[in-house]
Amino acid sequence: MKEPSRSLHQHYHDNHYGFPIHDDNELFGRLLMEINQAGLSWETILKKEKSFRKAYDDFNIEKVAAYSETDRERLLNDPGIIRNKLKVNAAIENAKSILELQKEYGSFGKWLEHHHPKTKEEWVKLFKKTFRFTGGEIVNEFLMSIGYLPGAHSETCPVHQEIIKVKPMWLKR
Repeated sequence: MKEPSRSLHQHYHDNHYGFPIHDDNELFGRLLMEINQAGLSWETILKKEKSFRKAYDDFNIEKVAAYSETDRERLLNDPGIIRNKLKVNAAIENAKSILELQKEYGSFGKWLEHHHPKTKEEWVKLFKKTFRFTGGEIVNEFLMSIGYLPGAHSETCPVHQEIIKVKPMWLKR
């Protein structure tokens, strides 16, 4: 892989992919980015991460859940993000769903913990029931990327050992 693609992927691989996330807004942001990746390359999403953060109020769940029709139009006209109506609507509706989960479980993170452990298939079923635009690949990548499912790194990858040190949920069966 050539630069700057190599550095972009390596930074995500070495510092984010597979590491647990404990902040609800960051969990929401990762889910939003995984949903937006559907049909596109992960590199496209990584290149647009700063624009996603700006467009979606730094992934602030409460703000996104309160978006109006004017906000939807703003997002659909923002060249810095993926301008797909289904994905924009999913972000807003999923933020609303997370607010409900926070009321019931205390946080999005605690909702995830409450349902752990599950097989990939069980997680997919739960996510499809709870969120919009969450198929098998999106759910799998989201959960691997936040340490709920194994497989983000091979056992021979040096980052795998770093992830083991922070005790990802997939270790807690």
